Amino acid sequence: MPETMRDIMNPGASTPDPDFPHAPDDWTPATAKSVADAAGLTLTDEHWEVIGILQRYFSRTESPNVRELHDALGERFHQRGGLKHLYVIFPGGPVAQGCRLAGLQAPAGAVDKSFGSVQ
Repeated sequence: MPETMRDIMNPGASTPDPDFPHAPDDWTPATAKSVADAAGLTLTDEHWEVIGILQRYFSRTESPNVRELHDALGERFHQRGGLKHLYVIFPGGPVAQGCRLAGLQAPAGAVDKSFGSVQ
């Protein structure tokens, strides 16, 4: 018996991870770990925090704004060093590499070196 509208609209769809309720349907934490391993990253609590933030942001907007997202991440991590800190933990850029880890398509401009990526 379906319990939610999601169950009714997407019968047979997987149950979302309670820690990442806004994740894409085909994404799991194991997916992020696999992408991180390929990039030579060891995921920390801060990585998971950014992944959750990105997934939540993308679930709420149809046209993501890379500058807005970049600035919001910098503000969120201000006490920990802001964007400088994020570029240390995401050497491929907090938006571009973060989106890859989160199972999301990076917004237009995310691969521009001035907008959240150093690749």
